[in-house]
Amino acid sequence: MPVDITWWGHATATVLDSGTSVLTDPLFTRRCAHLRRRRGTLPPAAARRADVVLVSHLHADHLHLRSLARLAAGTPLLLPRGALRAVPGLRRLAARLEVCEVTPGDRVPVGGLTVRAVPAAHDGRRLPFGPRRVSALGYVVEGEARTYYAGDTDLFEAMAREAGPVDMVLLPVGGWGPRLGNGHLNAERAAEALTRLRPRGAVPVHYGTYWPFGMAGVRPHEFHSPGDEFVRHAARLAPAVRVHRLRHGESVRLAVAG
Repeated sequence: MPVDITWWGHATATVLDSGTSVLTDPLFTRRCAHLRRRRGTLPPAAARRADVVLVSHLHADHLHLRSLARLAAGTPLLLPRGALRAVPGLRRLAARLEVCEVTPGDRVPVGGLTVRAVPAAHDGRRLPFGPRRVSALGYVVEGEARTYYAGDTDLFEAMAREAGPVDMVLLPVGGWGPRLGNGHLNAERAAEALTRLRPRGAVPVHYGTYWPFGMAGVRPHEFHSPGDEFVRHAARLAPAVRVHRLRHGESVRLAVAG
C-alpha cells in the first residue's frame, strides 16, 4: 500500500499510511501572532480531518490554539508531557479532543499505525511567557513505512539512534524570520542529518510560508532559499536520498514493497 505525504506549509503536513491520516503541527490561519502567511493558500477544510494530530512543542506556530479548535470533536491529539499545565487554553480544547500527553519512548497505536515519540533538541517552552519547561518532541509514524517528523530540532548526537531506521523524513530546513536561533536546522545541517538518518526520501518543511509583519525586505533569501539550498546540500552530502521539494498543497507518494 503506498504512503502519501502532503505539505500544507510551515510545519503542517499530512502523512497517510495504512489508511490512517496523521496531521503534524496544524496551522490553518493567515496570521499567527506577529507572523503572516506570505506564500501558499491556506490548507483546505479536508486537511483538518485526521485520525491523529501530532504537536511537537509549545511554540505558537506549532501549538496553535485557534487551529486546533478547528479539528473535529474527538480527534486524538498527542502533545509533549506537561503541555496541559503549561498552556491554559489547551484545557478547554481537552473537553472536545482526545488529548494524550507523551514523552520520548512512548508508543501510541492509532488505526493501522503506531506513533512513537522521540526527543528533539529545541527549547519547547511556551514563549515568551512560559517559564514551565516542557521538552520538545519528534515523532516516528510506523506503518507500511517509517516516517520521521522531526518537529523543530537541531542536530544531536543520538538523533539516528532515537529515530531508528526510517524510510522518509520531514525535516525543518529554515524558519520564519531573518535569523535562526539555537535549536534549529538550517538547510545544510538538515542535509547533514540525512547522512545520519539514511532514509530513502526526504521532504523539507518549516520554511517559505510565514514571515514577520513589515519585514518582507529584511534578508528575504532566508524566506525564499532554504528549500533549494537543502536540495543542493543533500545532493552533495547524501546523494542516495531522494529529496522531494514540495509546493504548498503538493503530495508525494512513496511506493512500499509488499
